[in-house]
Amino acid sequence: MKKFVLLTALAPAMAGAQIPSTPNLGIAEGRCRGNDPSFVITVVGLKDRGGTMKVELYPANDTDFLQDDNILINEGKPFRRAVIDVPRDGPVQICIRAPGPGPWALSMLHDRDGNRKFGLSIDGVGFPGNPASLGPSKPRVSFAKAVAGNGPTPITVRMMYRKGLLSFGPLKQ
Repeated sequence: MKKFVLLTALAPAMAGAQIPSTPNLGIAEGRCRGNDPSFVITVVGLKDRGGTMKVELYPANDTDFLQDDNILINEGKPFRRAVIDVPRDGPVQICIRAPGPGPWALSMLHDRDGNRKFGLSIDGVGFPGNPASLGPSKPRVSFAKAVAGNGPTPITVRMMYRKGLLSFGPLKQ
């Protein structure tokens, strides 16, 4: 039973049923504007260059982190999502606006097959705290916190992929 906790914790947030089909909503299309609070995320440690990258922004507390977006929005809580196609070469960067400066929780999904659903056996996840590994439980918000400044805030997220039965870790260099 415990081995399914990570899957059930990540699945609602990573499932992406409401992801718009519009590709390339990243930096080039101006999702981040001038000096508005935002995160410019450089993604490293990708398994391959297929599919899409999705970043989601949540309030920085354990209750709201990875909560279903419909619940957050209905409760008037901040939630943001940005999706881009993974570029074939060069740096992988995605930008997401923050509602204001301060701490926020971010989650990343490398949807390798582009089906807009979290696939436990193929997709990758990442968080700004860059944990060494994730076990079979919902990640703590401390792994996901990042602090937005008054303008674009650069951060780097190392992706993790399934290792073993239900654990995630970065690829070996």
